[in-house]
Amino acid sequence: MDCEDGSAVHDVVSVLSSPNRDYLIRNNGNQVKITSLRGKKIGLYFSASWCGPCRRFTPELVEVYNGLSLKGDFEITFVSADEDDEMFKEYFSEMPWLAIPFSDSDTRDHLDELFRVSGIPHLVIIGENGKVLTDSGVEIIREYGVEGFPFTSERIKELKEQEEVAKREQSLRSILVSDSRDFVISANGMKVPISKLEGRLVGLYFSLSSYKLCVDFTSKLVDVYAKVKAMGESFEIVLISFDDDEESFNEGFGSMPWFALPFKDESCRKLARYFELSTVPTLVMIGPDGKTLHSNVVEAIEEYGIQAYPFTPAKFAELEEIEKAKQEAQTLESILVSGNGDYLIGKHGVKVPVSDLVGKNILLYFSAHWCSPCRAFLPKLTDAYHKIKAKDSGFEVIFISSDRDQTSFDDFFSEMPWLALPFGDERKESLSKMFKVQGIPKVVAIGPTGRTITTQARDLVADHGADAYPFTDERLQEIEAQYEMAKGWPDKLSHALHEEHELALTQHQIYKCDGCDEEGHVWAFSCEECDFDLHPKCALEDGKGTEDDAMDEENQKKDGYATESLFQSLRGSTFRGCS
Repeated sequence: MDCEDGSAVHDVVSVLSSPNRDYLIRNNGNQVKITSLRGKKIGLYFSASWCGPCRRFTPELVEVYNGLSLKGDFEITFVSADEDDEMFKEYFSEMPWLAIPFSDSDTRDHLDELFRVSGIPHLVIIGENGKVLTDSGVEIIREYGVEGFPFTSERIKELKEQEEVAKREQSLRSILVSDSRDFVISANGMKVPISKLEGRLVGLYFSLSSYKLCVDFTSKLVDVYAKVKAMGESFEIVLISFDDDEESFNEGFGSMPWFALPFKDESCRKLARYFELSTVPTLVMIGPDGKTLHSNVVEAIEEYGIQAYPFTPAKFAELEEIEKAKQEAQTLESILVSGNGDYLIGKHGVKVPVSDLVGKNILLYFSAHWCSPCRAFLPKLTDAYHKIKAKDSGFEVIFISSDRDQTSFDDFFSEMPWLALPFGDERKESLSKMFKVQGIPKVVAIGPTGRTITTQARDLVADHGADAYPFTDERLQEIEAQYEMAKGWPDKLSHALHEEHELALTQHQIYKCDGCDEEGHVWAFSCEECDFDLHPKCALEDGKGTEDDAMDEENQKKDGYATESLFQSLRGSTFRGCS
């Protein structure tokens, strides 16, 4: 049956039952007639005990279900993807709702197919009339919780509009006060009215006590907080915790000198959505007028500490000028020399003074043996290193290790033909901070002046190998120009110098042309069966396109589109982040 708008309508009884079963079950074994669900909104929860995201989402769904239980018009049915009955029963014991019996695999499979379930957790919500209200129930529950009820598109639109109004009329009270609470708490459990914080600069600290990045940042934030308070400034911080258990919350909050929202407060999830949180730690700054001053000052505090206070646009403009001046004054020795640390190591522990590398092109290679992407990237970097070194003997790479012990460092470094910072060297921390290393492998290119050329050299090496050298914007533009040249070239051609086989247009980093005997880059016409390459200029002078590749107007357009796609990919590679 279909609605007037064309969407399907499902009869709950027929969808959930089978020829031999007209009931659902509870986790205590009790049976519930499916007919009792008529007139209710039904959530079909596709989930499994082996699925990590499912295990994390189920407690959120339980909280919402319990919050709506008094309404009496909402029910959930668990559709299990577990592999055996024991796993099903163990997982179902955590759920206060109904389920399709595990033994009825035909119905479970039919529901998977009917509602096109391609991944779990998945929550389909069906209205009283049998019409699907949404198949994005997981996202709605995560974002809106109980407030999302009755889960219609109209309700979600209403909530989004309310959020927009709230942002326009934002105040500290509108952010922190809820229907059931108008206070924050101190570590000793004292309730402090939110009115006491009004008119002050307030930081909202989104954190997770078990996450190392949060633990490390908290210690720095405590130091900044203490210094600002010692200056007599009107500054406060409110912890918004994502801890799953109260013991972890209490332990983490107990070491903090500021306030917090109560454990598992309903506003925590709401505020994460409101401020479009994408990572932790995050520290949102709310000005004395209640408006958002900055969406996240964590990086500024990491970089500048108390110098970033009071986190105003004017202060950030001042810091930006300081940063520009630092970059202009940067030299190789200013980034690689610290105290007695004025050397690198080569093979067999030979010390190489940093001064020996001044005036050369350098790559800083942040990596570790335990990191599989690092190990996968190493052969590519090694190949580029040897090819670049053959043309520029002054070029060098410096391995900056994140290995966990000396043995791992030694094993990994033994595979590398370049230099390294000694294992455990304190300069590693300052370099990681300076170049904002949040993931490895990461490759930073330093020019002959000692200034940074690019922090995205990993992508350039991965895409173009040695041909990307010396990793400058000018070199990238040259490569882009070479891609532009490929417009209109045939995909294949025949040539008198290699009559045995056709030559295909291929991408090469560096090769030797078998026609003019000169070095070529990026594009070549190559034999797929022989070691034979021609520079496009040589190939097109005497080459003849094959019948299959006749370059009529339509194919020229297609080649143009293909090359433009490559051009865009190349341009995009400059900005792609490390994983």
